[in-house]
Amino acid sequence: MIKIQSLQYSYNKELNLSFRDWTVTQGEQWLMLGESGSGKTTLLHLLTGLLKPSHGEVYINQTAICQLSNTKMDHFRGAHIGLIFQRAHLIKSLTVLQNLLLAQSLAGLPVNNKRVEDVLNSLNIADKKANYPSQLSQGQLQRVSIARAVVNKPSLLIADEPTSSLDDRNARAVLDLLITQAEQNNATLLIATHDKRVQERIERAYILQS
Repeated sequence: MIKIQSLQYSYNKELNLSFRDWTVTQGEQWLMLGESGSGKTTLLHLLTGLLKPSHGEVYINQTAICQLSNTKMDHFRGAHIGLIFQRAHLIKSLTVLQNLLLAQSLAGLPVNNKRVEDVLNSLNIADKKANYPSQLSQGQLQRVSIARAVVNKPSLLIADEPTSSLDDRNARAVLDLLITQAEQNNATLLIATHDKRVQERIERAYILQS
């Protein structure tokens, strides 16, 4: 599902990050742990094709993503990778429904209104589909972010610090949703976090060294 081999990234001559080889099987749940400066964000960007390594390769579903053109990488990301961030990066001028339909379109997939409705129902936010992001609470925004990430049935879900700004109740709810959505879609789940509440729920961990 995911394999990284001999992966390195250089920001300049004085900062060269190296990452241990790593293999993840489809459907597994992993944490990515590391102190500030260990390269956690860099590795996330390499795994999602936002950066290209100076050495080594990243394979997702047996595709060497570093060899893809920018256009092909955009389509591959949209179809195979769901991204959830600490804050929801939604288009403010679009409704919840329009944001999710746009995610399908940008991935080069046909518009599927039923899939969007099903995802919104599974996250208990179907009644918010006509709302704009500014009309939603932080918890609702995070649910929409998860909905957008899973709407295309990606094989890989990547969440970057999804609970760090949430209280215990909302953090638990978001984590439950991520795990449930991953299991329903047989998706691999990878969470980059410093949050000990998350570390108590998922056993497998890839640890980056500073």
